[in-house]
Amino acid sequence: MKIDHIAIWADDLELLREFYEKYFGFASGGKYENPKKNFSSYFLSLGDGARIELMAGGPAKSAGGESAAGLAHFAISAGGKENVDALTERLRRDGYRILGEPRTTGDGYYESAVSDPEGNRVEITA
Repeated sequence: MKIDHIAIWADDLELLREFYEKYFGFASGGKYENPKKNFSSYFLSLGDGARIELMAGGPAKSAGGESAAGLAHFAISAGGKENVDALTERLRRDGYRILGEPRTTGDGYYESAVSDPEGNRVEITA
């Protein structure tokens, strides 16, 4: 078994798509649109088959009107400590909020964490 994809609700679908393409090397498929449901989405893929789905419109709110429950975090492997450090610095220079500086965690991961343009926590691992 493996995770097929992670889905993220977006306020600005295009901004979020550009972020994951530019900084993490995701390739975007075509935009899916369902006008009846006011819904649109992109699937973004990495070469190893990992995918995320970015979604906008549609049922982004719960029945009570509040925001739907979101994502705690997801992790993208940068392929090594030096890559984690370099990408963290690149994101910092470009004005993104660093949530966790590069470090080795108690469970042995070397990682940093950044906030994407929609406020989702993205861990960058070695």
